[in-house]
Parts: sequence; structure tokens; C-alpha cells
Amino acid sequence: MNSHIEEESAGDGYDENGYDRPSKSQVKREMHALLDLGKQLIELSPERLKQLPLAERLYEAIRVAQRTTGREGRRRQIHFVGKLMRDAPADEIRAQLDVWENGSREETAAMHRLETLRDRLLDDDDALTRLLTNNPQADAQQLRSLIRAARKERQANASLLQGQEPQKKHYRALFQALKTLTP
Repeated sequence: MNSHIEEESAGDGYDENGYDRPSKSQVKREMHALLDLGKQLIELSPERLKQLPLAERLYEAIRVAQRTTGREGRRRQIHFVGKLMRDAPADEIRAQLDVWENGSREETAAMHRLETLRDRLLDDDDALTRLLTNNPQADAQQLRSLIRAARKERQANASLLQGQEPQKKHYRALFQALKTLTP
């Protein structure tokens, strides 16, 4: 008899417990998640908000919450924003917030590649030859000059006493020059 119920519920939209909708607890968790997302949006600058796929009514509600100073009024406005979030594309918004907070993985990987290349250029003269072969448009004289200055800077930093700040001006300049080479 029990297997008959399972077979019947499998094809008609019921879950394994025989319910045809999410539990109250699940709905509550989702509402709290939207409320938390709304709170995050309230902390953003107007420029960032404009970049998100927000309905005009939600955008205005967030702006009102940002301007509200009274504790109870702000609490009510935050809950109103949470309610309006039900119709917002939450996954897209979360993805954009993640990119702003952590940077995209591709950007991070590209930065790591440039840092590794910079270190190789400081340690190995052949690395510059390979770089210039792969990037004929590069200004070889400028790169040689930056590498030479960064090497001197690194040597001076090696002899610093504890507590002294190392110089990184040329080290950073070399990174910026490499950044302009890669698309």
C-alpha cells in the first residue's frame, strides 16, 4: 500500500512526504535569505545599485532605507525591501555581489599569472627574451629599465633592518607595464 502512494506522488508534484509545496520552515529560510540579501543591498552605494537588475520600486525602497535614520522606521523599511526581494532575480544579484566582493576568478587568476611573470623577469634574463618574442609590440627598453630598477629596489630591500618599510615603487611599475601587455 505504501509503494502505491509513492508511485502516485512521484509524478504529480508531491514530494516524498506527500506535500505539494515547500514546508513552512523552508519558506521561512528563503524569506530570511532574501531579507539578508536586501540588507546587503542597503549597504551598497547608489552607483553599485544602479548596476544591479533591480525593479524601480525595489531600488526606491532601498534608497529610502538608506536615508531612514530612525531605528523602527529603518527596521520596517528593511522588511519592506525584503518583501520586494521576492520578485527580484536574487541569484543574479548574489552573483554580482560575489564578483564585487571577491573579484572574478578569471581576474584573480590573471593577476596571479602576471605576478609570477614579474617574479620570473626579476630572476631570469631569458624570461624577458621570451616575453619580447611573444609580445613584439612591447617596449623592450622600458621593460629593461623597469626590471633593472626593480632588481636594485629588491637588493636594497634585502638589507633593510627589521621594522623598516620596503620600497616597492619599481616592483609595482613593472607589474603595471606587464598588465598593459596582456589583453
